[in-house]
Amino acid sequence: MESADQPVESRRVYDVPPSDAYADFMKTGWAPSPLVGITQDPVIEHCFARRSKLSEVFSGLRILIPSGNAKVRSNDTDYRFRPHSAFAYYTGVQGEEVTSDAVLVMEPNGAGHDSILYIQPRSTRDTSAFYHDRTYGELWVGRRFTTDEAATRFGIEVRKVSDLAALLKDGTPSVALAGIDALLDSTIKKNPRARELENFVSVARLIKDEYEINEMQKAVDVTHRGFNDAILALPAAVARPRGERVIEAAFFGRARIEGNDLGYDTISAAGAHACVLHWTRNDGDVKSGELLLLDAGVELDSYYTADITRTLPINGKFSPAQRSLYMLVYEAQKAGFAAIRAGVDFLEINKACHQVLAQGLVDMGVLTVSAEESMRPEVGLHKRWTLHGVSHMLGMDVHDCAQARKDQYTEAKLEAGMILTVEPGLYIQPDDELFAPEYRGIGIRIEDDVLVTETGCFNLSENIPRHPDAIEAWMASLR
Repeated sequence: MESADQPVESRRVYDVPPSDAYADFMKTGWAPSPLVGITQDPVIEHCFARRSKLSEVFSGLRILIPSGNAKVRSNDTDYRFRPHSAFAYYTGVQGEEVTSDAVLVMEPNGAGHDSILYIQPRSTRDTSAFYHDRTYGELWVGRRFTTDEAATRFGIEVRKVSDLAALLKDGTPSVALAGIDALLDSTIKKNPRARELENFVSVARLIKDEYEINEMQKAVDVTHRGFNDAILALPAAVARPRGERVIEAAFFGRARIEGNDLGYDTISAAGAHACVLHWTRNDGDVKSGELLLLDAGVELDSYYTADITRTLPINGKFSPAQRSLYMLVYEAQKAGFAAIRAGVDFLEINKACHQVLAQGLVDMGVLTVSAEESMRPEVGLHKRWTLHGVSHMLGMDVHDCAQARKDQYTEAKLEAGMILTVEPGLYIQPDDELFAPEYRGIGIRIEDDVLVTETGCFNLSENIPRHPDAIEAWMASLR
């Protein structure tokens, strides 16, 4: 990384040019560099409709939805910025088009609102920020939109974010997403409806529109290619220490090549590490004869992410014990698929999967009560080997719509247009003496992303092999 000739503590602030002559010199000799051919993405049309619904609910209030602030990773380096999902949902911002500290403002105007996007605009060559601002300066972090260019791209009025502080002092009743932007948190008194806004912008994403469904399918398809890359990397992973990171790196490459980033930290869990539900250290060896549980998803530039899990035999062939447990999880997932249709309780998916898992554990002789008894909420003995729920909403966030109330989500009915996961799992800890030795240390999860329809569901990830025979053929075809 290039460093400045100033002390570390000054790198994130504006510096005084060394001389007036230098400042004048830096403003001369530059060719014009306007962006040409800026087009509006198809999402912009949907953003107008989304803001219209938001406007109806919060009539008369100034609505502020910030992109968020940069977060320090270490000293003077930040984590890669990713805007808040609500900001992206209502503006259509994609990839790295807009920096941190931007704010969407919806100004009340009669019965509706006028939308204004406040951004950190381009630091043009006639400003010292171009070469001295280490956070936003073009020489340091690259070119951004001017306000005019951004207005063309997003289809709304755009102003400099430095103008926002004065606006907030005019006394207009305002409601903002709290805890996301330092300026808003310090200048806006929390409106009693702030929690309502947080809930609304989350619940709004429960039902996906046509654009969102198409983006989710793209994310799944890129993720499929990422799984192909991971399988191709298996020989290299076996051949070196910390092979789990070889797999992780292979998938990450696809996420950065075809998307914006990972949708979440990849779980690359070989052998008994698959029994750790959120294994993200990924520092273990990858050994022939064991299984690899790979839970990974690509986030597109539009911020929609897939969430897929496949459990793969590292040498390309399931052992009898591995196949036996795998088929139990496979049948549980099929039961989950069959439970899905509009009008069904969300929790029916979990119930259907767990019923199959519980009965399978009874049949194996490790569960000493009946499946029916174990399924009673006050019993639940089968959960020793399957601790998690099997479904969550999916979209811009890997656990989408998280600010929805229980009566809007987990205790609500499914509706056509929802996209969710179906991900039963079975995890036999390496020291679990209730299982025979050949089963110990095996963790299996199968996860797919499905679209709820009026009569059932459509599996967006159906083309990623799931049956053990199909998985073995898939892996053989890539080798």
